[in-house]
Amino acid sequence: MEVRRLIAIITKSVLRTSYRKVSSSSKKCAAIPTIQEIRTQLQQTLGASSAWIKSEEYREKLAASLPQTQSDLMPRRMQDSYYEAIVPLSDPVIREKYKGLYDNVRLGQLLENLDTFAVHISYLHNNPYSSKTGESPLSIVTAMVDEIKIHNHCLESQADILLKGHVTWTGKSSMEIKMWLTQLAKPIIDATFVMVARDPLNRSAIVYPLLMEDPKDKALFQEGEKHKIERLEEAKYSLLKYPPKEEERQVVHDLFLQTLDTKTMSFRGRQLPEDCVWMEDTKLKNSIICFPEKRNIHNKIFGGFLMRTGFELAWANACIFSKTRPHVTAVDDILFRCPVQIGSLLLISSQVCFSQGKDFHIRAHAEVMDPHTGVSTTCNTFNFSFTCDNENLPTVMPRTYGESMLYLDGRRHYNTLKGISGV
Repeated sequence: MEVRRLIAIITKSVLRTSYRKVSSSSKKCAAIPTIQEIRTQLQQTLGASSAWIKSEEYREKLAASLPQTQSDLMPRRMQDSYYEAIVPLSDPVIREKYKGLYDNVRLGQLLENLDTFAVHISYLHNNPYSSKTGESPLSIVTAMVDEIKIHNHCLESQADILLKGHVTWTGKSSMEIKMWLTQLAKPIIDATFVMVARDPLNRSAIVYPLLMEDPKDKALFQEGEKHKIERLEEAKYSLLKYPPKEEERQVVHDLFLQTLDTKTMSFRGRQLPEDCVWMEDTKLKNSIICFPEKRNIHNKIFGGFLMRTGFELAWANACIFSKTRPHVTAVDDILFRCPVQIGSLLLISSQVCFSQGKDFHIRAHAEVMDPHTGVSTTCNTFNFSFTCDNENLPTVMPRTYGESMLYLDGRRHYNTLKGISGV
């Protein structure tokens, strides 16, 4: 009996100690939600159904609660939208979804998380909009990914990733969100997203203005203003609207001269110089059926899924082009031109459009096709900068005028990334 009593006392003591450890750990984790819990919170914020529904007419009544002018809204602090979340890679079940080919972390999955997190922060900033039922009348979507800087591409596959971010700039209906990702207290990614607000009738909606409390807030807001001006300036010189500048025209002509056949001396005779590749031979394509499984809280295809799909296609193309393991160095100018409806056919193509040394740039283009009419519409454009260990990459040579414009666009991204002034 004494032995049994002693075993019982020891067992209770061990269980009590274990419970205290588990409770302590749980409380620590509960303080910061996981990115998976963030998505659930977003569904609750919009009163979104957990199942796919084809109509959102039930939300139209919420449009009446929106103000007509921004002056009717009390400015919000940057701190009001500050939030943190974790990607719990220490959880073996979660880890498998994020694990890459080289025991690293899949960047495409982190792009999905960034999109979810940016939307969540946007709703936090506009939290006073919530109705009596707690449902927000706003539909906030990603307009563009302005820039993603990658500080470390060799991430630990078993260490949690911390996401932090808040609103840093607001216009009338748009917001700039800055997010910072760290792992083991080291910076890995800085991201800047531009979000826009729509009302339940799909019209432009007003967002809360920002209140700057200190010089740091003012500096962040001014940086957002600068980014807005830069985007307008880039649009001003877009090669889709305006001809290249004189220096760029000379670059294109020099490339053309390199491909002329010196024997025939004809404009028709083109030959590929040594250690070069025709741009048209660097394409890689994919097609995806848009099932309800990949929907967002607005019952459209999730923007983060589009980013991940575009990136993973570009990464596969980068592997083929470099014949080695590539590393992405920057993601920028991802534009969301129109929503992708469930049931659409998504056609994505990627192409290496510029290379120099061991660096190269890939542009991906996504269009959505209505399978019943055959009509296609551009929904996304993606820009990815890569580097690799192969310092003898072939030089990409354009063959047509359109490819020459792609080359110049890739060259502009390369120059911006390297801090080279001028066009």
